[in-house]
Amino acid sequence: MMRLCWLALLSAAFCCHAASASADDRPNIVVIVADDLGYGETGMMGNREIPTPHIDALADGGVRCTAGYVTSSYCSPSRAGMLTGRYQSRFGYDINPTGKRNLLPDAGLPTSETTFVKTLNEAGYRTGLVGKWHLGATPSRHPMQRGFDSFYGFLHEGHFYVPGSHVDGVPYPNVLTMIRDASLDAGERVRSDNLIRGNYARMSEPSYDQDNPIMRGTEVIEEPRYLTEAITDEAVSFIDRHHDDPFCLMVCYNAVHSPMQAKLEDCQALRRITDVQRRIFAGMLISLDRGVGAITAAIDEHRLRRNTLVVFLSDNGGPTAELTSSNAPLRGGKGSLYEGGVRIPMVWSFPGRLPEGVSEPRPVISLDIAATALDLAGLPANAQADGVSIFQWIDNPIATGRQHLYWRMPGGKQALRSGDWKIVRPKRGEPIELYHLKIDPSEEHDLAAMQREKLSELINRWQAFDAQMAPLAP
Repeated sequence: MMRLCWLALLSAAFCCHAASASADDRPNIVVIVADDLGYGETGMMGNREIPTPHIDALADGGVRCTAGYVTSSYCSPSRAGMLTGRYQSRFGYDINPTGKRNLLPDAGLPTSETTFVKTLNEAGYRTGLVGKWHLGATPSRHPMQRGFDSFYGFLHEGHFYVPGSHVDGVPYPNVLTMIRDASLDAGERVRSDNLIRGNYARMSEPSYDQDNPIMRGTEVIEEPRYLTEAITDEAVSFIDRHHDDPFCLMVCYNAVHSPMQAKLEDCQALRRITDVQRRIFAGMLISLDRGVGAITAAIDEHRLRRNTLVVFLSDNGGPTAELTSSNAPLRGGKGSLYEGGVRIPMVWSFPGRLPEGVSEPRPVISLDIAATALDLAGLPANAQADGVSIFQWIDNPIATGRQHLYWRMPGGKQALRSGDWKIVRPKRGEPIELYHLKIDPSEEHDLAAMQREKLSELINRWQAFDAQMAPLAP
């Protein structure tokens, strides 16, 4: 009898240890989100003007998605889809709040929605958000009410990269700044020291920092560091603190979103780029790239690379006039439902679990991040989700991937990709256009008049999707 009891205790202890080991061995998830980064701006996508060795190395060790998509070509609704794994139109979140609209009580991710991060957190994951939130500034919509154990960053759509201005007579010290000023004549630029004002886009630079401090948790802090580097440092610190636990870390850079501010030393290193606007953009991008390198180095330092999924993507395409963004070879950019607005640079890296050095032409969408994270954690999929775990099809060469992708945005904008075909309505009142993306990725040749049957098929399919969505907010 004593022997049986002893064996039972040993068995129970072994089971507890096995369960604990299993929990500790659950894969980590790191999602790195660039802001307003165009499809054609990184070396992995063919750009040879601006060095991005760390992003390129991530692609060399993983899956570079040449048909990677987001659910909106604006920041906030795109992030809402990413974090919930659901088309944001399902819960009527199609509008992109800016400025003081961030302070409205209904601005941001509705409290009726659950983030995949919250699900991971409830299952024992350590969770952190570093950088930009842009999904609500009221207490109930703060990141730490949406599943994140810790938060460092800001709550609105943008932020200046250094604090203050005109310190000791020098505007924005240690950076070269270029801001929009609609009071100038079109195309005019005025420089004073390291501050350039120019009328190069449709509006003056917003007051990004107003009512939008840098925060640690819920406390306002003073941040002296260049913000891209501060976000990187905080991300590395999170990994250092939690490397012994399964963790999920969202690193949401505000680079390369305006305002345009690059470190002087980076601008000096890029002086071969003669256009100063382009040079500042390049400086912002190489700082972001260094951050990606520091994060992957921290993962390597703790020997976590083979137990960590790293996803890199942009939240939408780049705004060309504002930032000099290249979405090449795609048409359009931020705010558009042409490919340049919603097809973005995307990499998935998980050595030993995902292929390495592969260019993947099948469609992948940001909704799939949530589904994949839950799959890796051994948690049930959200029955209401629109995303699909990448592990369900990536190793099957004959799998087609995502067959249908849906978009809806204010202003009557709508689009649907079905296989290699895509329809786009650029805005309300304009005809629906039809493109074949395999032969015309730049969407130059509208086939609507020639392919009436295919056009009708895709319109009907879009309408079937749209009938499932919440009403579009006024």
